[in-house]
Amino acid sequence: MKPDAGRTFAVEPWVVREPTLDIAAMGQTESVFALSNGHIGLRGNLDEGDPHHLPGTYLNSFYEVRPLPYAEGGYGYPESGQTIINVTNGKLIRLLVDDEPFDLRYGKLRRHERVLDLRAGTLHREVEWESPAGRVVRVRSTRLVSLTQRAIAAICYEVEVLDEAALLVVQSELVANEQLPARGADDPRLEAALTNALQSEMFRADEAGATLVHSTRKSGLRVAAAMDHEVHGPEGIKITSDATEDAGSTTVIGRVQPGETLKVVKYLSYGWSSQRSLPAVYDQVRAALAAARYTGWDGLLREQADYLEDFWETADVEIDGDAELQQAVRLATFHVLQAGARAERRCISAKGLTADGYDGHTFWDTETFCLQVLSFLAPDAAADALRWRQSILPQAFERAQQLGLDGAAYPWRTIRGEECSGYWPAGTAAFHINADIADAVRRHVAATGDTNFELEVGLEILVATARLWRSLGHHDSAGEFRIDGVTGPDEYSAIVDNNVYTNLMAQLNLRYAAEVAAKHPRSAAKLGVNSEEMASWRDAANSMRIPYDDELRVHPQSEGFTKHKVWDFENTPADTYPLLLHYPYFDLYRKQVIKQADLVLAMQLRPDAFTPEQMRRNFAYYEAITVRDSSLSACTQSMVAARTGHLDLAYDYLAEAALIDLNNLAGNTDHGMHIASMAGTWVAITTGLGGMTCDATGLAFAPVLPAALTRISFGLRWQGRHIRVTITQDDVEYRLVSGPPMRLRHHGEPVALAEDPQVRPLPPPPPVDPVEQPYGRAPRQRHHGS
Repeated sequence: MKPDAGRTFAVEPWVVREPTLDIAAMGQTESVFALSNGHIGLRGNLDEGDPHHLPGTYLNSFYEVRPLPYAEGGYGYPESGQTIINVTNGKLIRLLVDDEPFDLRYGKLRRHERVLDLRAGTLHREVEWESPAGRVVRVRSTRLVSLTQRAIAAICYEVEVLDEAALLVVQSELVANEQLPARGADDPRLEAALTNALQSEMFRADEAGATLVHSTRKSGLRVAAAMDHEVHGPEGIKITSDATEDAGSTTVIGRVQPGETLKVVKYLSYGWSSQRSLPAVYDQVRAALAAARYTGWDGLLREQADYLEDFWETADVEIDGDAELQQAVRLATFHVLQAGARAERRCISAKGLTADGYDGHTFWDTETFCLQVLSFLAPDAAADALRWRQSILPQAFERAQQLGLDGAAYPWRTIRGEECSGYWPAGTAAFHINADIADAVRRHVAATGDTNFELEVGLEILVATARLWRSLGHHDSAGEFRIDGVTGPDEYSAIVDNNVYTNLMAQLNLRYAAEVAAKHPRSAAKLGVNSEEMASWRDAANSMRIPYDDELRVHPQSEGFTKHKVWDFENTPADTYPLLLHYPYFDLYRKQVIKQADLVLAMQLRPDAFTPEQMRRNFAYYEAITVRDSSLSACTQSMVAARTGHLDLAYDYLAEAALIDLNNLAGNTDHGMHIASMAGTWVAITTGLGGMTCDATGLAFAPVLPAALTRISFGLRWQGRHIRVTITQDDVEYRLVSGPPMRLRHHGEPVALAEDPQVRPLPPPPPVDPVEQPYGRAPRQRHHGS
């Protein structure tokens, strides 16, 4: 199916197809077509490298240190940051046809198509090109980043001669320190830190490959990249290899007759370390390369397809009634998996490994959005992400001590554990990240039933974060526990008192920490926890200050927020969004205007803290002042819209979250995929339309379905089981695909689930009053045939 006018990709259920090359959209397609396994990330650049928007080959947590400049310094400001860097590029395969370089900007492009296959886990490309001299060739390539062999990527590259015999030269390369677009023009120190960031330590050429070893100049990390090749073609093919400090190449040359094909299979391996010696890292990538060669190209394809078949059996979301949304949801789930599948105790960054947006940093959205998905679909990946959080506790303890606090203060943005945010109101003051991490622990233990994880990983994190809250807040004269001077999820409201989201999440953190410590008293005692400290956590939680505006009968986002002047939305030009790029922060901070869901996110994550009437009134109030200048907002607004009966609006927001990158809705997909919005898409379906909640008491659903959709079906893993929920306009089916019998709740009704599926009626949606968005900021309607 061809794409609609103005759309880059065709709408198909299991693939993302670019039927023709659009150089103007190359930044977007490079991100959408990026392949990763959580350890290696390859942007979807063309095989020959040019033209490109941003070359990109990334290794999770491989970074360089850069300066953080301040006009005015201050105590506690981080002195340096961390930036993910483009490592040795192994994607490059250049072609010459009778002396003419294969370059799409020259000659005649007869056909060009790329296809990301979500079930095969491959990016396939097919090109028919006529050189300026009139030679016609067909080039096919298939690329993968292995989900089963963590250090491996591979490319199968085939050239078929279509008209007259041609002398073909295929040059496969490893290139370090590629020339990149300037990124530090306003600060030469930044440009200097990131230009030629790799210094050569060793290079070697083999019969059909090469290995390069480099280290960073400041961060002290060592990286090795190696390649090897298999070549199939007519007789007389010649293969040579060489290497220099920043380049390795293998050249395949031969005369190919019409109808004949020259096939080159390229195996790539990557490894890095902050501690291992040069010989050790070198041997590591060579061994990984040997394993890939042993598996072979066909074997790697089979392993990839088998891995994804197992994943999709549970993870697939089926949507009837919106083919575009169906494709977008599958792509979203695929990219979330790619971001974390083999991260293995390293961070999951905001862009995954699809580009260097946000410098490759991880934020709170990993735990709040991404791990909601992974705990239910790929629990091992979620567990590893939380083990990484445990591993950086020493840096979090040090940061808390620097701030005069007890416990651990997790960094707002980081790669390896140190705080990298140079803007403290939206960084240091956003302490809610600590409760978000604790909540991810709680959710993961509930979803998996893994009490060993709770003891070995969760307990230490929970104790450290509970101690932070106990020292950060205080009891006032009325006996309420206050948390003052913080920033919640909404970055247009900074340094506020008693942010409701922060206080409710801290309350949950304190209660859960006390519960788990009491459950494991010996291990808790080793961390210095006694009954008196647990009692102080419970006391702080029970007396937590939760502001409420009795006059408006809504919860103010923070103390006094509803008394602020409302932003003048009607006189705000459409081209001045996002507001932070066109208005001073001080003006945003003192007005009622919200960048992203904050109080509404609190209602999503803590529905137990609000009555149904409060949720409805709160949602209507905040809907009118939320401008969605953040990609994290639409998915949350979709969830709470569904829970408050605004089903068409929930559908609109769900589509906005899902299509943000496929349709480049924010205009910045070239900076990388919006991984949290991708994750939020799945969460909006399961917890929004599916009404899913989970805690220590079990799993519950309260499904609803917008009128425009006829059916949604989703699966998840729950404590060793595979469950599938199918919602139609008439009823809901709960099916236990595998695992022991269990109980769940359907709209409050107990349901016993065993061998036979259980079907329950879908209650009619309640009547609701319409809600309004700020002038010009309503989502695009998808219902009623629009």
